[in-house]
Amino acid sequence: MMHKETKATSIPPKVKAAVLERDGWCVWCGRPGEPNAHFIPRSHGGLGIEENILTLCPDCHRAYDFGPHRAEMRKRFKAYLMARYPDWDETKLIYRKDKK
Repeated sequence: MMHKETKATSIPPKVKAAVLERDGWCVWCGRPGEPNAHFIPRSHGGLGIEENILTLCPDCHRAYDFGPHRAEMRKRFKAYLMARYPDWDETKLIYRKDKK
């Protein structure tokens, strides 16, 4: 059986499809990408929901996770998500043990 946090932070196929339709391409560089990048990382409890997932190409995903421009990328990604979800709230993107 999958742990509740693991399940909550995983990205279901339905969410991947919706994010790819929303984004179309890597939201950083415009190349083909995959909808599997968490705005709030899984390691910090980032949920696998549309409002927390971005389409990035492998190079940009690696740069977002480990590169020196993470802060700049994060700022642009936050603006991108806020523009698409009027009630977007970063605090609602994190797994909470007290929620079922």
